[in-house]
Amino acid sequence: MIPYETKDIRSIVLLGHGASGKTSLIESMLFKAGAIARLGSVENGTSASDYDPDAKEKKHSIDSSILHCNWKGREINIIDTPGYADFIRDTITALVAAETAIIVISATDGIQVNTRKLWDLACQKGLGKIMVVTKADAENVDYHTLLESLRNTFGDTCVPLNLPVGAGHDFREVVNLLALPNPLPDGVAGDVHTSHDALIETIVSADDALMEQYLDGKELDNAVLQPCFVRAIAGGYIVPVLCCSNKKMLGIEDLLGAIAYFSPSPLEGIRRTAVDMQTNKEITLEASKEAPFSAYVFKSVVDPYVGKLSYFRVISGKLEGDISFYNVTSKKTDKAGHLYRILGKEQQPVSRAIPGDIVAVPKLEDLHISDTICDQKHLVKFPEIVFPHPLCSLAVVPLNKGAEKKISECLHKLTEEDKTFRISHDALTNELVVTGMSTLHLQIMIGRLKRRFGIDVDAHTPKIPYKETITARAQAQYKHKKQTGGHGQYGEVHIWIEPLPRGAGFEFVDEIVGGSIPRQYIPAVEKGIREVLDKGILMGHHIVDVRVRLFHGTFHDVDSSEAAFKMAASHAFHDAFNHARPVLLEPIVNIEVTIPAKFMGEITGNLSSHHGHIKGMDTLGDLQVVRATIPMASIANYETELKSMTGGQGAFTIEFSHYDVVPAHLMQQIISHAHTARGTHARKE
Repeated sequence: MIPYETKDIRSIVLLGHGASGKTSLIESMLFKAGAIARLGSVENGTSASDYDPDAKEKKHSIDSSILHCNWKGREINIIDTPGYADFIRDTITALVAAETAIIVISATDGIQVNTRKLWDLACQKGLGKIMVVTKADAENVDYHTLLESLRNTFGDTCVPLNLPVGAGHDFREVVNLLALPNPLPDGVAGDVHTSHDALIETIVSADDALMEQYLDGKELDNAVLQPCFVRAIAGGYIVPVLCCSNKKMLGIEDLLGAIAYFSPSPLEGIRRTAVDMQTNKEITLEASKEAPFSAYVFKSVVDPYVGKLSYFRVISGKLEGDISFYNVTSKKTDKAGHLYRILGKEQQPVSRAIPGDIVAVPKLEDLHISDTICDQKHLVKFPEIVFPHPLCSLAVVPLNKGAEKKISECLHKLTEEDKTFRISHDALTNELVVTGMSTLHLQIMIGRLKRRFGIDVDAHTPKIPYKETITARAQAQYKHKKQTGGHGQYGEVHIWIEPLPRGAGFEFVDEIVGGSIPRQYIPAVEKGIREVLDKGILMGHHIVDVRVRLFHGTFHDVDSSEAAFKMAASHAFHDAFNHARPVLLEPIVNIEVTIPAKFMGEITGNLSSHHGHIKGMDTLGDLQVVRATIPMASIANYETELKSMTGGQGAFTIEFSHYDVVPAHLMQQIISHAHTARGTHARKE
């Protein structure tokens, strides 16, 4: 490995909509730089980046991949990220490990939904940005129009660094605007000299002194422009735009050169801040080997055979020799046996890690995504990574015999590497529920459960956690009397039941006077009623918001028992409940739907058709936000519906609001359907 220092490191993350060509672009970069000996492809499943079986099957990235190469003495860390919102968790974590975002745009598809979202994420993190237009050799590409579209969408800071020569199959070379050839080739897309002047003017906008020299007509050579170009990218003054063709390997050297010479190193990029745990104040960390060690864990991979591999970006200090560090989150000291640099699925042992390095350590179970590791004598903590809230859920039942105990443990291991995948046990429906970003996301995770751990599951839409309650007062009495020889069973209870305010739960009131029921049997009466509350009456859901008043009863000196009074209480409550106008309660959620304005009418109409109530609307740039409340049962498949209505341009969030009464006409349908399903299940068994 070529020796390097922090000033030589460039860390980039590739961002772009799915199928924009990120993985193929990286393959070309690695091949051109000599990091790989053979040019692989996404279509054939041979790329260095998409080595996971899921990515090979789907032919697009599912997880981020870490790679690296060396170009002209610069050590370039490369992070390939998924392009679809279903797998955005690895894109979010990758942003903390880089100084520069390479925004990849397909010349054939132009600016897409996720292009804007990922641009915004890069801006929020303060990363420098370079744009790369792939597939520039495709037919019917109007490169000039595409450049105008980029400038109109992302601002005038987007200026070309090179231009294509020829179009479609005739695309044969690129012209670098900082090193113009003489003479210029025929067929350049655009006015070369005007583009050259615009590039220089935008670069020097980051330096007042250079800008003054430029305006005075002084010729600025590349040696003077280079450090200014770095500052301009780091500060957001310029977003250079390059074009390339992966198939023809054109423009790849220009991109590698732009990264090597113009993107910021860890010394020049975004300020890395953390909280000093001793003073509780925010401090800026210096990217120096002499500073105390600190690093940010941003990725984990769990393999049932190899074990856990944790990836981190070194922010300050160094690791070498005794590879031990303090985990601020777990408050434990960890010692790693080995350090690795990663090239796709290859692990390359290294003896040290310096500021800017991205390395991995194996088999440290207490190391998790978003953890801070550092020198125990200088405790700091980086901000927690914030992930989007997953919205799509499935209930899972293991099909393998004896897998009931193992499945939760294995699912938890999957949550280690994917913080938008969550598991829970719904106490109201007694279901094991997995939740993710989309149906596709959950299908991938369920597939991994089977492939990695050998557990196959049946997955279905989770039951809605309905509750049952009453809306009127009712009285009932029941005498449990049974004689079977010897001691019999005897107990009689008289009760009133009445509704309580929503959320009040259950209240038992003992109003027995005169000893009509001996004191030792009162707890049995309450226990019998509580058992019915847990089991439900209408359709087996928990009964809530009910007050029961026990006001009378009778007993037998010999035959009365706790069991008898429990049975009497159960029957009395059933009778009273059925005469107290019982209803179902359903969970209501708050929903916010963000869509382009042109879909406004369709979205509001769709929400209303699902029994939603529109609460308000807001404008967010060229987007509209619709706020509503809607029954949880009505949006079980809303993710799919929204994608269909908006062509994938819509997004939504939900949060629980309250429980409300199910309309009478719907309640009977729900109960009938539940009883039918229960009967079908019983017949199968």
